[in-house]
Amino acid sequence: MIDKYSWVAVYPELVLLVMGCVITLVDLADRSRLRNTTYWLSMLTLAVVAAMNFYYATSGNTIYGFGNMMVVDSMASWLKGFAAVAVIVTLTYGRPYAADRDMMRGGEMFSLSLFALLGIDFMISGNNLLLLYLGLELLTLSSYALVALRRDDQQATEAAMKYFVLGAMASGFLLYGMSMIYGATGSLDIGEIFKAIHADLISPQILVFGLVFVVAGLAFKLGAVPFHMWIPDVYEGAPTAITLMIASAPKLAAFGMIMRLLVDGLLPLAADWQQMLGVLAIGSLFIGNLAAIAQSNFKRMLAYSTISHVGFILLGLMSGVQGGEIDAATAQNAYGSAMFYVVTYVLTTLATFGIILLLAREGFEADNISDLAGLNQRSPLYAGVLAASMFSMAGIPPLVGFYAKFAVLQALIQSGSHLHIALAVFAVIMSLIGAFYYLRVIKVMYFDAPSEQVAGTSITASFDVKAVLAVNGGLVLVLGLLPGGLMALCAEAILNALKG
Repeated sequence: MIDKYSWVAVYPELVLLVMGCVITLVDLADRSRLRNTTYWLSMLTLAVVAAMNFYYATSGNTIYGFGNMMVVDSMASWLKGFAAVAVIVTLTYGRPYAADRDMMRGGEMFSLSLFALLGIDFMISGNNLLLLYLGLELLTLSSYALVALRRDDQQATEAAMKYFVLGAMASGFLLYGMSMIYGATGSLDIGEIFKAIHADLISPQILVFGLVFVVAGLAFKLGAVPFHMWIPDVYEGAPTAITLMIASAPKLAAFGMIMRLLVDGLLPLAADWQQMLGVLAIGSLFIGNLAAIAQSNFKRMLAYSTISHVGFILLGLMSGVQGGEIDAATAQNAYGSAMFYVVTYVLTTLATFGIILLLAREGFEADNISDLAGLNQRSPLYAGVLAASMFSMAGIPPLVGFYAKFAVLQALIQSGSHLHIALAVFAVIMSLIGAFYYLRVIKVMYFDAPSEQVAGTSITASFDVKAVLAVNGGLVLVLGLLPGGLMALCAEAILNALKG
């Protein structure tokens, strides 16, 4: 344990902040089409930040810093490290796409991505309501600007406006809920809020009222039903490189923020917020899987797929406390399974959108399912990577998505609750329905003839994109065959966070 005023806790964030400003200035002198100097400087920054976070994670220390407003434990460090790697992969896949569409003429894509990651870090490590909210706003404001980065595209501008309006409403919900909790407990500090609620000296009506607004705000950021309205429109309307940015690393931030707010701060109210998460999970699994079946746009289908996966994450989060009492083993199993699910979902999403970005070229987006027709004839390797990603999302062994779903279902069943067992059965049924639209994509790739627009065209990519995509696709398979290491890492990180 290190002194609560230690600056060690914010070293990675300081690097991000300083380099984000430096890269903005350096880009003024970089006139190359692919922004090579800015790009490699961003890659170096992200690699250093990831290495710092992984070093903190392996040290096993819990550090409170920045006036006790930040906590750096194993869970936070692993999530922040994974988020930095996700941004590295996103920028690697997205740079050629962005250059073809004149999205890098000002270099904002790289600096805004770094500032978005800075917001993600604060959301994951925040030990104070104010810092959590500021981190959330830094991420969302950067995301709004990124979605609108293609200024001459009407669809992207419309998506940015929808995202901004609905995001502002959700932020208002969250801020109002936080203000209610602050008014009831008299503190913004997560630890002090837990002590005040645990002492049972506060009117539960006020706390539950605030809790409803907090959960609503968090549900919007995750994209859970009925706060999912923005996801399909933003996924479809945003440039594909930016869709990947929104679909990957921010999911890690949302999970970290839920752990800080609900588990670390509002654990005595678990009986209330677990019921809310259960309702959100049921709606997300039902609407997400059924709506995805009707989609012909691949990005829109993946948006509804995301909503269904959020349902699984929420199922893991709602099974950690039984009968108002927390058991370390049960909580570790449930929250560790949810963390494993989030990490592997992000990994699979990166591979899926990487293929879409690879197929896209100037004047052609490749964002309809029909655009994937005959992909196996054009490139068996890329078709194999996308097929592995689809099978993984569907939960088919031996890919990592199967083990992620299995771990969450196991946590539900081991709780012994009849309600949780019923929810596990419901989740399995919804997964079987969801397998249809994933298998449809594979059928189109392998059995449909390519359209005239893409027939005979070659798929070209730089060495770094090919290398990252190969590793990305390989991990989807390898972690499915050997999931124990990552699962143990997640469980140990959760246990460390609960002890802190």
